[in-house]
Amino acid sequence: MKVLIIEDNARVSALLKRGLESQGYQIYISEDAEDALVMVDKIMFDLVITDIMLPNMNGIELSKIIKQKNADLPIIMLTALGTIDEKIEGFDAGADDYMVKPFEIRELYARIKAILLRKSSSPAKNESSNYIEYQNLKVDTKINRVFRNEKEIILTPKEFKLLVFLMSNTERILTREEIAENVWGNHFDTGTNYIDVYIAYLRKKIDKDFDEKLIHTKPGVGFIFTSQL
Repeated sequence: MKVLIIEDNARVSALLKRGLESQGYQIYISEDAEDALVMVDKIMFDLVITDIMLPNMNGIELSKIIKQKNADLPIIMLTALGTIDEKIEGFDAGADDYMVKPFEIRELYARIKAILLRKSSSPAKNESSNYIEYQNLKVDTKINRVFRNEKEIILTPKEFKLLVFLMSNTERILTREEIAENVWGNHFDTGTNYIDVYIAYLRKKIDKDFDEKLIHTKPGVGFIFTSQL
């Protein structure tokens, strides 16, 4: 497994490199975003680990560009910035995970394994499964575009992933734990309100301008995607 670490602190990158190599990963190091983008174009990485505070271009903008180039390339952000708003900004940029410094290296190992396992177990995309449709809502999973009544709705990467999971489980009540496990991974802290925040974001974009609402809350239980209520 090839892992790219983007970190301008030589001490931190050396520690990560030594630790991850002990786990059997092939490690590449970049100290800035521009160099990292060149490497991403040349090498087929399995995972990217990036700091947010980088010279010339921050990790948020870098992650957006990487995801535009390869939406399936997992990204873990490592940063000292740990507020809810900062984490949401990271997820919106396409991060698959977000760890706040200082962190326990064994937890990083576990999160990397979980992300790579989800990636390897994901079904391969094919032309017959590019579209998910429900009522007047249509999702193209190949190019990550969403339309309702032929009007395009712009979603962030995490909102898109959440919508696909909801639409793949229509007419069924989904608990916060199920959503956390399938959209954020097992490590997700269900004690936070991330899920409710993202459901609110998605509902505003998907339902606000339409009479028929599709995303509903079941108080004390979870959420359901349906037009039958």
